[in-house]
Amino acid sequence: MRSQWECFLQNQGSWHGSFTTFSPKGQQLKDIPSVLTIEGLDDNQKIRLTLRYLPPEQAIFNRVLEYTHVDRYLMFFDTGAFSQGALQWGPYSEFGAEFGLIEGNRRLRMVQLYNRESQLKQLTLIREKRCDPGEVSNSYGDAPRTPRESAPRELAGTDTPERPPLTLEQLLGEWRGEAVTLYSDLRTPNIYPTHLKLQHYESNRLVQQLTFGTGESLHTITSSAKIDGSILYFEEGAVSTQVLLLPDGASSTCPITVKPGHSFFLEVGWLWQPNQRQRLIRSFNDKGQWVSLTLVREQKVSSGHYIKE
Repeated sequence: MRSQWECFLQNQGSWHGSFTTFSPKGQQLKDIPSVLTIEGLDDNQKIRLTLRYLPPEQAIFNRVLEYTHVDRYLMFFDTGAFSQGALQWGPYSEFGAEFGLIEGNRRLRMVQLYNRESQLKQLTLIREKRCDPGEVSNSYGDAPRTPRESAPRELAGTDTPERPPLTLEQLLGEWRGEAVTLYSDLRTPNIYPTHLKLQHYESNRLVQQLTFGTGESLHTITSSAKIDGSILYFEEGAVSTQVLLLPDGASSTCPITVKPGHSFFLEVGWLWQPNQRQRLIRSFNDKGQWVSLTLVREQKVSSGHYIKE
């Protein structure tokens, strides 16, 4: 496996896209075009991130960050996929995490943010395309731009199409893949097969069966969710979890409210091709401590169908 620093460098480039904010129920609140440049300096001993927000008819806002190492709260996979966020959840404080998935010259990032009451506050979906800096002028200056000049899809510089909004029908069926789990205590990563089966029943509910691991470490978890438009509600356990289906094949899975004394996870999924999906899962124990980060890369092996009861 690559070092964490080498994995970080997989994200180098000029990424053009937008920050789209959604309410917990999936209502779009705002969309701000952006350009993020990630470059290696001093023979790749340093990494500089320059983020430019390009709000329509407003002045540009710049933010610059420099890294010389990878901190503990940030973890990368060989593909360049990553997640960063709080090491510890606690009541009466804001809490959240960022997830980043990468496939070729496309990247999908998401931020899940909770308020001080431990309730899901908002989601920010960041859709980006990597382009040759020479193809697109970055001499925007500081003057306000019109919406046309700020359109992120015009800045992308790539012919890779954006995926349409995710639908339940696209997820139904059987998925097989491989998971890689990294641990917060830096123990040896774990690699194992996964099998996910999703079925839609007549009573407007979804049944999910997830099998992972091998041998004595083989586990199967079966759960069901209520279907409400583009939201799936898993309410059987102590912590109610919702899955929100979003644009560009994205999905957000997280608790509606984080509760003390119960383990939980935050997940982001990306259907980047009709039969190819990636997921990132950030897991926390019953003390609210972050314990692991898992990347799942899976392929659909059979389609699902509507089941009458």
